[in-house]
Amino acid sequence: MLKCLYDVPAPAKLNLFLHIVGRRPDGYHLLQSVFVPIDWCDTLHFERRDDGRIARHDLGAVLPADDLCLRAARALQAASGSRHGVDISIRKEVPWGAGLGGGSSDAASTLLALNRLWGLNWSRSRLMELAVTLGADLPFFLGDGPAWVEGIGERLTPLRLAGERFYVVKPKASLPTAEIFRSPLLARDSSPAIVMDFLAQQSGFGKNDMQAAAQALCAEVEEAAVLLKSRFGNSRMTGSGSAVFARVQEKIGVENDAAFVEDIQLPEGWIGRQCRSLESHPLKGWLTD
Repeated sequence: MLKCLYDVPAPAKLNLFLHIVGRRPDGYHLLQSVFVPIDWCDTLHFERRDDGRIARHDLGAVLPADDLCLRAARALQAASGSRHGVDISIRKEVPWGAGLGGGSSDAASTLLALNRLWGLNWSRSRLMELAVTLGADLPFFLGDGPAWVEGIGERLTPLRLAGERFYVVKPKASLPTAEIFRSPLLARDSSPAIVMDFLAQQSGFGKNDMQAAAQALCAEVEEAAVLLKSRFGNSRMTGSGSAVFARVQEKIGVENDAAFVEDIQLPEGWIGRQCRSLESHPLKGWLTD
């Protein structure tokens, strides 16, 4: 049995569009979206303990005392009956409150790593059942890569999408998801689409139904959207946080990636990063279906 796993990636994601198409009786919103993983990653290290204790160590930014990866580890320990514990060390790179899914990805990579480290050998479908109880984004990060996402995030249809370049901006401000869902500006009645609708248009398809509410709550979201649109001719908010992205290949006349970074001046406290979408999740081979 393995004793440690080092340098385990936890990639962020972009919502290429996000439509809210209804609401369940329990209050959860029903969505349609395309999620793609990107090469902006947190890095996690895992060392098995034999005393059953689960602990986290922050290798940079200090995380909340009881974050989602700890809850995921405890949930897997309880569901599997494992007597093992783990020391989890996290080097946090993906900003929180951004809509990039960083916390969910950390938790999913934790489930994947502990499934190996504790010798559980659970299938993807079994881990998925546990993951959806922890958060709506987690099932995606247990999948193979880009996906058409429906329901509350648990219904995934894998997509084959070529890699693309994006520029992602996270303003200094963060946005709690609950505030967006309480906003009267939140659109909840988009017409359902089908996968072929997206594949026929891709870059021009849809919108983010949360963006109007987010911009009303946080002026920096609109500032970021305007900034990227002026630079690249397009912009869109991702998820339910404050991050905004643009497809950079639509900007003509720039021959190398470095020029994009050098040309963009961001306000103090903002984070900007050039990213590539991933055609598959970096841990794709760690599970069987």
